[in-house]
Amino acid sequence: MATGYIPRGDNDFLVWVTNFDTYATAHLAELGITAGDMIPITAGRIDFDTKLTANVTAQQAAQSARQGKTDSRSQLESVTRALVRQLQASPDVDDTERAALGITVPDTVKTMATASISTRPVGVVDTSQRLRHEIRFFDEATPTSRAKPAGVMGCEIWVKVLPAGDAPPVGDDGLSFVTLDTASPYTVEYDGTDGGKTAHYMLRWVKKNGDKGPWSETVSATITA
Repeated sequence: MATGYIPRGDNDFLVWVTNFDTYATAHLAELGITAGDMIPITAGRIDFDTKLTANVTAQQAAQSARQGKTDSRSQLESVTRALVRQLQASPDVDDTERAALGITVPDTVKTMATASISTRPVGVVDTSQRLRHEIRFFDEATPTSRAKPAGVMGCEIWVKVLPAGDAPPVGDDGLSFVTLDTASPYTVEYDGTDGGKTAHYMLRWVKKNGDKGPWSETVSATITA
């Protein structure tokens, strides 16, 4: 932790300690110190400089890898959904095959298929584990039960990760899809670069026919570093 005259930021600290090392080394006699006094300072500065550079490089690599993963998933989802639409429209595909593929099976109970979802899931986030959130959800109409509403297949979980202190999203704009979970709880893992940030979650029920219910209240939780 920075104290007094020592800058708090790592880059500012490196600039400061480099100047300290350079000036002191050049004015040993005037300062009443010896070259031996400066050995641990110089060695420590070089070590810190090396590791600071390595840390910055690692953070940039992690951010790049995460964006690559996100782009890859988006592309994969797009081509998969296109094929699923083709399969759903095909007379050669029956409900048994749809179930085996894990895609939507038309609901044969018409009242369930046509009834809209009027209730919302309530999310509760456990932040006790480092870089991990366990999200439990239940229906607002039945808070003491883990049962989903009639005709509901699962709960969509979306998130927006922002620096600590930033205002949470007021709508679903900018949210990223996390999962469609069929049973509570669901665990979300984060990279080390997200430590200390805030994850803002929004949830909604999804019926077996693909219909979606209203969004939940935003649930915000710190990503424990």
